[in-house]
Parts: sequence; C-alpha cells; structure tokens
Amino acid sequence: MIHEVDDALRTLLRAEVLEGAQIAVVFDAPTREWAAKVNAPTVNLYLYDIREDMRRRERGLHNEYDGRGTVVARRRPPRFFKLSYLITAWTKRPEDEHRLLSSLLGCLLGYEALPAERLTGTLQDIGVAVPMTIALPPPEDRSFADVWSALGGELKPSLDLVISVPVTASPKYLVGPPVGDEGLHATFGDHTAWPPDRRPTQPMPGRPGLPLYGTRTAPVTVPDAAPDATEPGAEPSVGPETGPEMGAAPAAGAAAEPGVQEAAQQRRRPGLSRRITENRGE
Repeated sequence: MIHEVDDALRTLLRAEVLEGAQIAVVFDAPTREWAAKVNAPTVNLYLYDIREDMRRRERGLHNEYDGRGTVVARRRPPRFFKLSYLITAWTKRPEDEHRLLSSLLGCLLGYEALPAERLTGTLQDIGVAVPMTIALPPPEDRSFADVWSALGGELKPSLDLVISVPVTASPKYLVGPPVGDEGLHATFGDHTAWPPDRRPTQPMPGRPGLPLYGTRTAPVTVPDAAPDATEPGAEPSVGPETGPEMGAAPAAGAAAEPGVQEAAQQRRRPGLSRRITENRGE
C-alpha cells in the first residue's frame, strides 16, 4: 500500500513537474551523510510519519456479495492512514532549489486527491479516493525542527505532503447459507416419524453435540412421591392443587369415564398426594 503511493507520486512528479529533466526522485532519509553524497539535482520525498486518521473511521460491517447478489461475507469498513512526506529539493544553488519547490507546490495544489489514473494495485482496485494536502501547518505534537533534529541534518526549505490512504485489511466474517423453502418444516398434530428418504443424517450446523433434526431422545422419568397418609374420617380437601381437577381419585362407587384416570395420572405433580379417603357412614 505504501509502495503504491510512492509509485503514484513518482509518476505524477515526473510527468507534470520534471517533464523529462535529469532530476532524480528518491525516498531516502535526508541525513547529513546522505546529503554529502548527493551530486545531481534531486527531489527527495522522505516518509517520516504514519498514523491513523481517526476522523474517517467508520463503524459497522460491509457486505460482500457473490455473482447472484447473495451476501456471502462481511468485513469491517476500510481504515484511513495518513502518510506524511517531507519534500525537499537538492541542487547546487539555493535559487534552483526554490524554483523546483515552487513547481512542486503548484503541481500538488492542483489536486485534492491522487489522480485515479496514477493509482495502481490495491489502491486502483478499491476505487476509493486518496485525498492529500500540501503545506498545511504541522500538528501540535510535532514540528519540522524536531524532524530535522532527529535526522541530524541541516534545516532546509521543505513541503509537508500528507496523503490519507485506505487500508482494507480486516477480519472476514463468513455468513451462513440462505434459508430456502426446504430449510424449515413445521407440522401440527401428533408426531410422526420421518420418512426414511427424508430422515436427517447430519448434525445441526455448528452444534455437533445436539441430536439430529427429527430424532427422538430418551424420555426423562420422574418418580412419584410417596403418598401422604391421611387420618380416617378426615374431610376431603378440595383446592387448587388437591381438587378433582388436579387428578384426585374418584369417589367410591362412581364410574370413571374411559381415559379420565390416565389423564389424571399424567397431570399429577410429583411430591403431592392425591389420595382422598372417604368416611363411610354405617
């Protein structure tokens, strides 16, 4: 990504500023040792700072689609990083350096972003504008004097070029397959076994420990509690948990309808007694 910005800058300056002149374009650190070796007119674009542009950070996720327009994955939005270049001109006379800096400034002021035709590689594939600024005041946390002091060189006239570059590298989150007509079956009524040709054979996606769709599991048996002993002669207690509607035994001599006792047994709650003793008179 950074080398693609370097190539775009080199191509732009050679085509619109230098115009075939015998002037080199380099990206070296302008140290005292390097300056002593310069023996030809040179334009130096030294990358001295890289930091994220927090004002352009976005939230959320971006969808990725296949050829049919179906969402297949999601990614985080691109993040923008500011590349700061220190542009200097190196010639034998200061007047020539000033003239060269003036040409560079006039060329870069004519663009608010790197020209799309100069972009290559991933910057061209993304299709997002690459904005840039030239000769703006530096941030409060640094000054150009500090940069030159760190380089150990002599202070020279320079241009500060800042390019905001999008970076798309981020985690990729795959999505599940789309739900079709055969993805969900809902039936009402008594449970019937799956037909042999439609019986599932694969476990639930992402849930290897759960049973297959439509399979039966072993029923859980809950033992009934021991019945409570009631004293003979006690009146039957009828309430929200002991009344006939909760499965009480029918009175002696009463004919139980078919299936009533079985339904009462199924509704019986564990731990409660449903035995009622009837006091018969002589």
